[in-house]
Amino acid sequence: MESYLPRDKESIQKSIINHIEYTLARTRFSIDKNIIYQGLSLSVRDRLLEAWNDSQSVIKIENPKRLYYLSIEFLLGRLLQNALINLNMEEKYKEALNELGYKIEEIYEHENDPALGNGGLGRLAACYMDSLTTLNYPAWGYGIRYDYGIFRQAIENCEQIELPDYWLTKGNPWEIMRLDINYKVRFYGYCKDEMKNGKNIRVWEGGKEVDAIAFDTVIPGWETLNCNTLRLWKSYPSREFNFESFNKGDYACALAEKDQASYITSVLYPNDSTPTGKELRLKQQYFFCSATINDIIRRFLNSKLPWTEFPNKNAMQLNDTHPTIAVIELLRQLIDIYSLDYAEAYKIVRKSFGYTNHTVLPEALEKWSVDLMTKLLPRHMELIYLINFFFLEEVKKKFPNDGEKLTELSIIEESSPKMVRMANLCIICSHTVNGVADIHSKLLINTLFKDFHDFFPNKFINVTNGVTPRRWIHCAFRELSNLITDYYGSNDWLGELSLLEHLPEKINKEGKLDELLNNLEFAKLQAKKRLAHWVKENLNLEIN
Repeated sequence: MESYLPRDKESIQKSIINHIEYTLARTRFSIDKNIIYQGLSLSVRDRLLEAWNDSQSVIKIENPKRLYYLSIEFLLGRLLQNALINLNMEEKYKEALNELGYKIEEIYEHENDPALGNGGLGRLAACYMDSLTTLNYPAWGYGIRYDYGIFRQAIENCEQIELPDYWLTKGNPWEIMRLDINYKVRFYGYCKDEMKNGKNIRVWEGGKEVDAIAFDTVIPGWETLNCNTLRLWKSYPSREFNFESFNKGDYACALAEKDQASYITSVLYPNDSTPTGKELRLKQQYFFCSATINDIIRRFLNSKLPWTEFPNKNAMQLNDTHPTIAVIELLRQLIDIYSLDYAEAYKIVRKSFGYTNHTVLPEALEKWSVDLMTKLLPRHMELIYLINFFFLEEVKKKFPNDGEKLTELSIIEESSPKMVRMANLCIICSHTVNGVADIHSKLLINTLFKDFHDFFPNKFINVTNGVTPRRWIHCAFRELSNLITDYYGSNDWLGELSLLEHLPEKINKEGKLDELLNNLEFAKLQAKKRLAHWVKENLNLEIN
C-alpha cells in the first residue's frame, strides 16, 4: 500500500501546519516554538503510526515468537530527533522548517526528556527496544507511566536539593492513551478453597482493585519499516467517585479512592524508608507486572494454541528483580484462572522467563518482608512458599546433609523479620541468568551466586550490553559521527558498530592518522563552543 504521508518539503510543511491548526487549534497569530515542536512531533508520529500499524498486522498474520522486556525504568531520552534519524528524514524536515522560519536544532530543545529512569538500567532498557526494532524482532517494552520521573536537581543556599520532575508539563505528543486496554489489578484480600468442576481450587478475593490503562509509544528502528511498542501502565480507580460520600459533604472520602489509585504511578522509586513507602514500591511492581501478564496472556489466547506452546511463542526478560512478581503472577493465573496443575504451570513459567542481574553487592539485592507480601499479595505468598518447598527438596537430593546450601539457596531468608529474596526467586524460575559485562557475569558465578551456579551449572551466561550509536554518537556528537562516516566510507556503521573494528588499521595504512586527529580536535572544539554558547544563553555566564 502506498503511503499517504509527507515525503517532500511542501507536503511536510502542510502536515505540520495541519496539525497546528486542526489538532492543536492554533492560528498563525498564536504560534511559538513549543507549538512548532508539537506540530512537528505529531507529523513525525503520523509516519511512525503508519509503519506501526503495518508491523502489527504482519505480526498478527505470521504469529511469530514475541519478545517482552519488563523494566521498572525506561530512560528513553528525547524522541523527536531519534525518530527522524531512524526514519532517515532529518534533512527533509530540517529544510521544510527552515522555509517556515525555524531551526530544527532550536525546536529539539523544546522537548521534555521523559524522565522514566535514573541511570544505566533504564538506558539499557531503552537501547534494547531500539535495537530489537532495528533487528526486526517483534518486541514490546512494559513499564510504568510515572507522573513524576527521576527528580530534578537544583542549588539553593549553596546546597543541592531535589525537586519533582513533572515531565508532562507540555503534554506528550508521542504517546497514545489506549482506553480499550484496561485490566483490573487486585491488592490485599484473602484466599479460600472452592470447588470448581469437581476440583478444589484456591480463590483470591476481597481487598481493593485499581484499573491499569495502557499508554503506547511507538519505537522506530534504524533503516527498517518495523516499529515496536513501549506500553506503559497508569493507575486509575476502579470507582472514580463516591457519590454518596460527596452528597454527605465528605469530599475527601468521595475522592479518596481516586487519590489512592493515582499514588501507584505517581513517582519513580518512592522513598522506601517507611513501611508505607515499602508498601507503595511493592504495589508499583505488582501493578505493572499484573497488567503486563494479563496483556501477554490476552495476546496468546487469540492464537488459539494450547498452553504447552506458551514458551515457544513468548519470551519475557526481567530487567533486574523489580519485575520478579510477574513470574508468580503468570503461575497464579495458569493455576487459578486457567486450571492447569502446578507441575505443568511451573514448567511453562520456567521456560518463559530470563533474568538480567545488575549488581554484585549482596546488600543491594532486593528483598521483601514475608509479612508485607502476605498482606498485599496473599495468594502470591502461598505460591512462593510452594515453589520454595519443591525446590529445596531438589537441593536436598543433589546436596544431601548440606544445611548451608539450603540456607543460601532458599527463597525465604530465615531472619527477623522473614524476607523473600527476589533474586533467588528469579534464578529458580528463569531458564537463563545473565550479567551485563564479562567481568560482572564471572563475579556472579564465582561469588554472589556461586551456590546457584553449582546447582544450575548451565543457567548462567554473559550478555555484554552497550548503547545505540544512533543516539549516543550521531545525535549527541554529530561532528564525530560525520568524521567516522567520512573515514569509513558510509554510515552503515550506525546499524552495526562492529563494522568499525578494522577502521584504525585502515586509517594507519592510508597514512591519515594525523589528519584524523586534527579533524577530531576541531570537532571537539566545535562541541565546546556549543556548550559555551548554551551556558551563556541559559546561565548568562561567560566561559572559555
